[in-house]
Amino acid sequence: MSTVIKGGLVIDQSGERLADVVVADGRIAAVGPDLSGDEILDASGCVVAPGFVDLHTHLRQPGAEEAETIESGGWAAVRGGFSAVVAMPNTDPPIDCAAVVQEVLALGRSAPCQVYAAGAITVDRQGERLAPMAEMAALGVRMFTDDGNGVQDAGLMRRALEYAAGLDVVLAQHCEVDSLAAGGHMHEGEWSSRLGIPGVPAEAEELMVMRDIALSRFTGARVHFQHVSTGGSVAMVGAARQAGVMVTAEAATHHFTLTDEACASYDPVFKVNPPLRPADDRDAVREGLGDGAIDAIATDHAPHPPDAKEQPFDQAPPGMLGLETALALALTELGLPVAKVVGLLSWQPAAIAGLNGAHGGPIAPDAQANLCVFDPNETWTVDPSDSASRSRNTPYAGRRVRGRVRHTIVEGRAVLVDREMRP
Repeated sequence: MSTVIKGGLVIDQSGERLADVVVADGRIAAVGPDLSGDEILDASGCVVAPGFVDLHTHLRQPGAEEAETIESGGWAAVRGGFSAVVAMPNTDPPIDCAAVVQEVLALGRSAPCQVYAAGAITVDRQGERLAPMAEMAALGVRMFTDDGNGVQDAGLMRRALEYAAGLDVVLAQHCEVDSLAAGGHMHEGEWSSRLGIPGVPAEAEELMVMRDIALSRFTGARVHFQHVSTGGSVAMVGAARQAGVMVTAEAATHHFTLTDEACASYDPVFKVNPPLRPADDRDAVREGLGDGAIDAIATDHAPHPPDAKEQPFDQAPPGMLGLETALALALTELGLPVAKVVGLLSWQPAAIAGLNGAHGGPIAPDAQANLCVFDPNETWTVDPSDSASRSRNTPYAGRRVRGRVRHTIVEGRAVLVDREMRP
């Protein structure tokens, strides 16, 4: 059975053109004018793009299924236009060995999007002994991170990079120096002083960014910087790229839409790690996304059950939802061309994750059919009760945004049609 996506503006790395797209047998069968198929998906006024790829998704399974499961997170992903997500390893048990990788991949086979596992760099994410990366890489793992923890030992990080270079995988770093960040719950600055909440200085992130740029240059291995949040980090990554160092970076949606002033409400929904920063840092992240210093938009989708986020600010866990609002926030807040936003969400993160060929396009005959269709002009109001996630911890409740996914196709199957989920 074939499906034709009719009347949309096709955007991929090759450019933009008005065309219909026919999908059959899991692949793109044809791209051109006036095409037909067994099922018609209306794309009038919409963009037809390669499916989005999230480099930074917390699916919580195994171990915290009350917050999210791989299946529920997968539905949140396709509602946001994501055909693939990279599941972070800070689960319980952590994804630090072949057995847990196999469990996550097995659960992912029943998810509506494609689920890729990120492995831990160190055993139990404790920063003491390298995890068996070769065993996990043999199962298809292409990204490793101790996300939630930065690798504190520079010598250990050097060995990890040398190990990774031989496996053709990328190490992704949560940049935070523990001795500077210890005890902090928001950005250290004017608002933390006013509110009496212990803060985390920007330098806690920037010192590790500086160190790992040096280690990447020294070892010749790739480093990917997760959720960069400060102007200093953005500047260092941009300068390193211009100097030919093999580094890439992502920015989370909350770091280009919110500032630390939001914490004045003492509402833990605004507590994230790294924390929300001042307006100058937010603006630097926006500029980095526009000028190429930052390669990708990531969601850092971090669901928590209500009782966890209803604790006092200093006791509540960090994190917020992100999969279903990423596109709209980018279109609403960044002021970038639609094609630029698509690249930040699609082919650029796909390249970092090593998913080229499976995700990120091109939209051409015989390519794998992982696609999303979105209306870049539809305005809507974020409603937590409408989320596919098991959790509701979004800071954007009631916010008017622009841009909404209409259809999502994963491996040739229309899993979201006119915003209705198709199990």
